[in-house]
Amino acid sequence: MGAPAWRFKSNELNYLHQVIENGFRAGTDGSFNQRLERLWSDKHDVPYAVTFNSCTSALHSAVLALGCGPGDEVLTPALTPLMCGLCIHYSGATPVYVDSDPKTFLMDPKDLESKITSKTKAIIIVHMYGGVCDLTSLIAIADRHRLPIIEDCAQCVGGRDGQGRLSGTTGTISCWSFENSKQLTCGDGGIATCHDEELTTRLRKIGGLGFKNLTASAGKVRTDRDQFQDPEWERFDSIGYNYRLGELAAAVALAQAEQLEMYIGLRRAMGEAYRRVLSKSKLLRPQVQPEGFYYTYYTFSAKFCGEDQGISWYDFRKKHMEYGGDGIFAAAKLLHQEPALRDNKIGNGKTPVAVDLQKRLMNFTTNQADQAEREVQLNALSKALKYFGDEIGE
Repeated sequence: MGAPAWRFKSNELNYLHQVIENGFRAGTDGSFNQRLERLWSDKHDVPYAVTFNSCTSALHSAVLALGCGPGDEVLTPALTPLMCGLCIHYSGATPVYVDSDPKTFLMDPKDLESKITSKTKAIIIVHMYGGVCDLTSLIAIADRHRLPIIEDCAQCVGGRDGQGRLSGTTGTISCWSFENSKQLTCGDGGIATCHDEELTTRLRKIGGLGFKNLTASAGKVRTDRDQFQDPEWERFDSIGYNYRLGELAAAVALAQAEQLEMYIGLRRAMGEAYRRVLSKSKLLRPQVQPEGFYYTYYTFSAKFCGEDQGISWYDFRKKHMEYGGDGIFAAAKLLHQEPALRDNKIGNGKTPVAVDLQKRLMNFTTNQADQAEREVQLNALSKALKYFGDEIGE
């Protein structure tokens, strides 16, 4: 893969210059946080958006905004990065781990419903690897049990399900990441959307130190100089965290969001090309993309089946890299396998399918700049498959 600077050739430097030139004060069209929130709301047709300094911060605030706390349980897939378990634990609630569908690698609706109890307070669904969950089944289950959904879209901006629903538009609260490896990035950052004004106000206050003048649609704290400088003015009416996104990061995120379709197009070009190469493979079974679904390929994920033929996961990865391929990423350890949660006996729930997947998944890079860079990866994969006697698709 070439130098990553190609990702920042739009308005990033221009907007950063504006922030500095304005001395971090808002311009005539508002702060970059405000502009980013407006653009995100418009793109997702959701009335409210709130920026955060990370998706983890957004998830933690979402869990708290929904009232989760000690004695409650929150359902989350086991096959997901640690942050989903941590945000639940931070609130005092208990994470309950849900198994994966063996074909899509995403949350298994049947296992989810089997683990709902009288203590269940919320459900976190995660669109892993740029895939889109079975929203129809998950929403039906949540509605049946009157449970809110937190939609974690950290790895899936712009995805759609078979009914055309955009990822992040069906959750009670939905969260995205702008971390460095994501489809859109500002180095690190996050954003959340919500349909409900009261809930959004609570969400913004949790992430904004509890300033009392924060509202669902306004994150500006210093709205009146005389009031802000008045010794009698009480500034905070609730407990919150300093999860606010800085203006420099918001400026970069806005420039990236303005080019959302281009970045998704590049990821999809790489992901769909991998899928074609693996169409006849017996060694690698791609994450199933159901008919009508639109994945946006944070990575291209496939289940490695070579162990059944005496080929190790490590040997295939090594050969792929010898042929010029990027490093193949493993799936992170399951939440209940990570020492931070396992050794502290945090959470519960058996997930046999996810346990098997975690050992086998191979996640291929999709952040190539152009066709030339994509060809390098496709050639490496094709050569590795041929070396181990596998078939190559068209």
